[in-house]
Amino acid sequence: MRLFHGDRELAALPPDDRARLYGDGLFETMRAHGGDVPWWPAHWDRLTRDAARLGIGTPREALVRATVRDLLRGGDGVVRLQVDRGPGPRGYAPARDVPPVWSVSLHPVPAQAGPLVLRWCRTRLAIQPALAGIKHCNRLEQVLARGEWAGGAGEADEGLMLDTEGHVVCATSANLFVHLDGEWLTPPVDRCGVRGVCRDWAMAVLDVRELRLARDDVERADALFLCNAVRGILEVARLGDRHWSPDPRIARLRGRLAAGHPAFPLESP
Repeated sequence: MRLFHGDRELAALPPDDRARLYGDGLFETMRAHGGDVPWWPAHWDRLTRDAARLGIGTPREALVRATVRDLLRGGDGVVRLQVDRGPGPRGYAPARDVPPVWSVSLHPVPAQAGPLVLRWCRTRLAIQPALAGIKHCNRLEQVLARGEWAGGAGEADEGLMLDTEGHVVCATSANLFVHLDGEWLTPPVDRCGVRGVCRDWAMAVLDVRELRLARDDVERADALFLCNAVRGILEVARLGDRHWSPDPRIARLRGRLAAGHPAFPLESP
C-alpha cells in the first residue's frame, strides 16, 4: 500500500485521521488490466464529484494515476483508492481546504463464479439523501448484512438489501437490474445505495428505467443480474425458491462489456 497526505508520502496513517475516527472519506475499487485501469476516467469522475459533495479535497490526478501504475507494474488486479479528509482535531466539525489523506492498495482478482445464488438480507439501508449514491467509507450496513451468512458451500453468494421503507435497493456490493414486464429496471439511488461505475455503464448501453421495486417485483422478474466494477456482469440463478435459466440478453450484455473492457473476457462470470 502507498499512503499520502497531499503530495507527501507517509509511513503510517495519522492517529487522528478522520476516516479512521468517523468514516469521513470515500473510496473506489477498480479492476486493473495490463498495468492500468481501463475505466479510470469514470472512477475519477465519480471520486471528484462525490468528494465535492462531501467537501473533501482531492489529490492530484497525475500523481494518483502514476502511483497506481507503479503499484501494478504492468499486471492485473483490483486497485482500492481511498481519499479522506485527513487529520483533524477531536469532534465532528470538519476542517476546510486541507490536503486529503489518500492511499492506493493492490488486491487479487476475485475468483470466477457461475450464476449467483442470492438471499434477502435482514439488515436494511437507512434513507439519507445527503449521502445517496456516494461510495463513502461508512459501510457498516453492508458489513452487518454480509455477516448474516457465512458464505460456505451451498450458501448464498450475495444478498439483496431493502431500505427502511421496504424498497429494494441493491446487493451488499453490487447494483441490481431486473427484466420485468418487457423492460429493464434498476432501483434509483437517490435516497440510499451506491451509484456504481458499472451501473452507469449498463444504463448507457441498455434501455433502462429507474423504478422503486418491491420484493415481489424482483421475485417475479424474468431475468436479473448484478454488476460492479470489479466483477462485471453477474447473472443470477436463484433467489430463495425462484430459479432462472441462463438468459441470452444477459449473455449479449456481457459480450458488450468484454468488447469494451479487457479485464472481462467472455469466459469470465
